[in-house]
Amino acid sequence: MLQFTLRRLASGVILLFAISSVAFLLLNLGAGDVGRRILGPGASTETVALKNEQLGVDQPVVTRYMDWLTHAVTGDFGSSWFTSQPVSQAIFSRLAVTLSIVIGATILSGLIATLLGVWAARQRGWPDRLVQVVAVLGFAIPGFLIAIFLVNVFALNLGWFNPTGYVQISASFPGWLSSVTLPVIALSIGAIAAIAQQVRGSVIDAMRQDWVRTLRSRGLSDNRIIYKHVLRNAGGPALAVLAVQFIGLVGGAVIVEQIFAIPGLGQISVSATSQGDVPLVMGLVVAVGALVVIVNLLIDLIQGFLNPKVRVS
Repeated sequence: MLQFTLRRLASGVILLFAISSVAFLLLNLGAGDVGRRILGPGASTETVALKNEQLGVDQPVVTRYMDWLTHAVTGDFGSSWFTSQPVSQAIFSRLAVTLSIVIGATILSGLIATLLGVWAARQRGWPDRLVQVVAVLGFAIPGFLIAIFLVNVFALNLGWFNPTGYVQISASFPGWLSSVTLPVIALSIGAIAAIAQQVRGSVIDAMRQDWVRTLRSRGLSDNRIIYKHVLRNAGGPALAVLAVQFIGLVGGAVIVEQIFAIPGLGQISVSATSQGDVPLVMGLVVAVGALVVIVNLLIDLIQGFLNPKVRVS
């Protein structure tokens, strides 16, 4: 198991290195006159040149990349070109907010999708068709439309939740729960659709196996067979889809946070990309890339636990 974990971790580090390298080159090759963009059109040529020299953007791209990489491996991603705030501080101060929404949406979608998928696989008939229709609708309707609908109905019309804002969990747990409920639901709908379809198909395939008939012949109840044995064998593909959905939820959170005015990564992602704030964008790329590596590693470890064949593949 240790060798399996180390292999997966090494491949994740290589992936993170490749993503950050490509992102740095793309951002810097198309950066243009950074000093002019920061200081404005009214700045003199000498002032712009001095600003470019201070930022180091007058150096060749390879030199800048090696300098950035040398500092990045120590956790120093520089400072924002426009606010002078350290990139690490800007990201980590908002990362917990975004993760609280994304993790909540992942847990909610995983639980509901598993129940729906198992229900459709066991009952077939109209429950199966209903789940498939719901899945198609979940795929088709964009998350931001669901978010707007939830705000209009449950916040503005019914008054059950505040339409915008975020409460820190350390300040008030009920207030935090109220502030993240609608964003979590808005993010979960599409993920539930994708995971439920995968769980349904995997459970149906597993229930057709000979070992399931053997368990039934021994007198085991359907609930015990499905929830103790079938789901363990069918969990691998569903977990893979869940990992993909987690990464998609991080991207979807950018839009949802804007709708609900939540101070997460969404706000600085939009401002950093619109301004061309390369250090901050690179910090976001590395942060999201690290999340991808961590989530995939956890999913691989869980799959390795559920299915020992995965560890030797």
